[in-house]
Amino acid sequence: MRHLLKGRKLNRVSSHRKAMLKNMLASLIKHESIHTTDAKAKELRRIIDRVITYAKKNTDATVRQAKKLVEDKVAFRKLFTEFPKRFEDRVSGYTRILKYKNRKGDNAPISIIEFVDVVRPVPVQEKVEENTTESTIAENTEA
Repeated sequence: MRHLLKGRKLNRVSSHRKAMLKNMLASLIKHESIHTTDAKAKELRRIIDRVITYAKKNTDATVRQAKKLVEDKVAFRKLFTEFPKRFEDRVSGYTRILKYKNRKGDNAPISIIEFVDVVRPVPVQEKVEENTTESTIAENTEA
């Protein structure tokens, strides 16, 4: 029984799981939005919240703890220069998980994980005329 055990196994051995989450962490910091499965996104959210809190405290000990998790130099620099200013008024909850779609091959639920202060543009749908005839379609293709 899994009483009091935190985290998900994600069908991987511990070394593969840790390496995968570190790579996803660096990608999220660099690109600010990534597509992944729901379970991986929920597990990544725990780690990214902790790492951003380390960056906000910015002591020697927290820098060492963050360095263990974020091994990419570009992501580490961005974490300690940009994120403390961006999230100074927020205590926790730095990311949002948006349900996206199901993956084509195995129907796994895919999500987008991104930072809360990222503004996503709302797509504007064009109105389609209902009374289109073959002649108007032909005119549009010729022009």
